[in-house]
Parts: sequence; C-alpha cells; structure tokens
Amino acid sequence: MTASTNELGETLRSWRDRLQPEDLGLPTAPHRRARGLNRKELARLAGMSPDYLVQLEQGRANTPSVQVLAALARALRLTEAERAHLFRLAGQPAPGERQISATLPHSVRRLVEQLSASPAAVYDVRWNPVAWNAMWAAAIADPLTRPERERNMAWRAFVDLPTHVVRTAAEQRQFEEAIVADLRSSSGRYPGDPGLTGLISDLLEASPRFRTLWETRHVGVYEQEHKTIDHPELGLLEVDCDILTTHRNDLRVVVYTAAPGSVSAKALEELSAACTEKSLIDLPHRGGAA
Repeated sequence: MTASTNELGETLRSWRDRLQPEDLGLPTAPHRRARGLNRKELARLAGMSPDYLVQLEQGRANTPSVQVLAALARALRLTEAERAHLFRLAGQPAPGERQISATLPHSVRRLVEQLSASPAAVYDVRWNPVAWNAMWAAAIADPLTRPERERNMAWRAFVDLPTHVVRTAAEQRQFEEAIVADLRSSSGRYPGDPGLTGLISDLLEASPRFRTLWETRHVGVYEQEHKTIDHPELGLLEVDCDILTTHRNDLRVVVYTAAPGSVSAKALEELSAACTEKSLIDLPHRGGAA
C-alpha cells in the first residue's frame, strides 16, 4: 500500500482543516485566509503547546501519550471510528485489535441459513464474500462464477465491473465514499494484513476515484443503503441493504429486504419459492468454527 511516512501528521492536518473556528466558539479575525483551524487554535482547544502540535504534524514527535490523543480527539470532534483510527496511527493499542478472521462461526452460518427468504451474504473486512445463501445467488449473482479478485465488492465498484445494482450518480458517490471510509478504518485495525494492504495498493493504482477518496482520510463504517436491483427476470427490485457486523470475528452480514406488501417483496417471495437449495454456500477454502 502506498502510504505517507507521516500518516499521523497528514491525518491531523486533514481533520484540522475541516473545522471552522466559529463552530467551536473561537473568535475569527477579519479577512482570514487560512481554511479550518490553525495550529494555535487547535493547541488551545486541546490544552497543549503549539510547538508540540507542530512536531506531531511534521513527524518529529511520533509517540504521543494516550492523554494527548484523547485531548486531540475531543478538540477535533472526532467520531468513535476516527478516534480509534487516531490511536492506531499513533501506535497506541486500540480496543479489540486482532487478526482478520478466516473462519465462519457456526452461529453466523445458522443465522444466514435461517434468512432463506432474503438475499443474504457474509463478507470479511476486505469486502470479500465468505458465504451466501441461494437467494443471494439468485438475486445478485453467484460469486463462484467470478474470478477471485472480481468477487470483491470494492474492486467491482472502482474498476466499473458490470453490476445488477442501479444507482444515480449521487448514490454511487455515497456508496464509494462509504466503502473507502470503511476500508480506511479496517486498515487501521489490521495494518499488517497482506490481503487488505494488497487490495488497497491495487485500488490506488487502478482507480483515480478510489485514490481521490482515500486521500481524504475519512474513517467510517458502511452499514446501510437503499438499492435498486435490475434483475434479468423480475425487473427492478427496490430493497433495503442492512449490514450487521459480528464484533468477535469482524464479519459483515449483508441482508436485502423489501417493504412488506410491495411489488419487490412479492417478487422476492416468488424467487424464494423457486430456490430449492436452502443451505449456505461458502467458498471451498472456508470452514466453520465454533
């Protein structure tokens, strides 16, 4: 992955630039040219020396204490995900840090199997599919029909591979922003994972759109979206996509549902009736785990 030698400093500057002094109750000088907070303003809000903040942003002080990081997070009004990312960039342990799971727990398998009336799939934090039910294959596509890299949700989006999901330009932009922020968050939790770093490196090289969004350093979670699916037989399906995260294994359970009584709900009922396979389909190298 192409990374800055001073990721902490560049991220702090990015977060500082997005805040305005008046939003934080600070006086604003007339004809001010600089955007966002300047270093003195942030240092004042965080209760630290401006000189130390300069050292942090320039990479000359790269081991800030937990107390300093907490003060910066409060002053910058960081979200929970951004706060955790800040700690990891500074080399401080983040709660729950672990290796990317390569197993599918029996409880998650059972959950998705019991969602047989809805398209449902399990993804890892790299957005590779781990397992899916027959409804997912029937409504979206069977991932096993694609080469391994082309199964990845982020890769498909940013190299413009064919999809049954229909989005407006604004919706596509929101989806891409959410996926990139999610990958940025995951890269902080799993900085040494070769699969994740390799994916991000390839996306940075292959997609100018991904590179532009990655450089914003936004951190977040992709957790829901309304989607229109252009099914070859059933036509347009309007569904809600909800993504549930299993915190122990950091897997994402993706489920599509339609509003009760809607045309799309009736279409999904017809599709479910046609699916004779009710067990979960998972990749050959994946196994269950208690």
